[in-house]
Amino acid sequence: MTEQDTSPADQSSSSMNEAGEQEMPAVGAVQAVEVVEVANDATAPVSGGGKSRTTPSTSLLEREGEVAADFLEQLLDIADMDGDIDVDVDGDRAAVAIVDSEEGRVSRRLVGSDGKVLEALQELTRLAVQASTGERSRLMLDVAGYRAERRAAVVTVAQVAIATVKATDEKVAMDPMTAFERKVVHDAVLAAGLVSESEGVEPQRHVVILPA
Repeated sequence: MTEQDTSPADQSSSSMNEAGEQEMPAVGAVQAVEVVEVANDATAPVSGGGKSRTTPSTSLLEREGEVAADFLEQLLDIADMDGDIDVDVDGDRAAVAIVDSEEGRVSRRLVGSDGKVLEALQELTRLAVQASTGERSRLMLDVAGYRAERRAAVVTVAQVAIATVKATDEKVAMDPMTAFERKVVHDAVLAAGLVSESEGVEPQRHVVILPA
């Protein structure tokens, strides 16, 4: 694999306003910034100085999850939306999910068309975590199981492409995908013993699977 498709800079959306009609109507830009500031004030920063890390400790990832959970809970309160927060550690990153609660279902507006609102919310959450910890965050945010469903669908498509490459011994270029989806393909290709690369620029960036 020649590329890690996990950087927030690789996302095509970093603003809640880019979601158009899918934007959360109860949360304006000013309110979102206020929540970031509250999250920053509520949690004392730890040492780190903003330096990038390659092997974050479990304790740091757990802290990222806790800060993200606090931020998202405040955001849901401002938007008057239902939802519980689940926090976990998935490999080398914190994993946070907004799930249905006893009070009601998570609004699918938090996902948006093609997951655009989710991507923007994930970036906003990463910024809140970075403001608190002083470290760049790579946490993964899911809402109402959207990413889990997309992961399963993308793996199915990747398996078909992998089988084609193995049968023909020729490279296969896949359709454009988000950074999250490309990472899923890269992982599937690696597990199959092949090589993959990402080519092109957003929004046409895609994965090319190469013969072994």
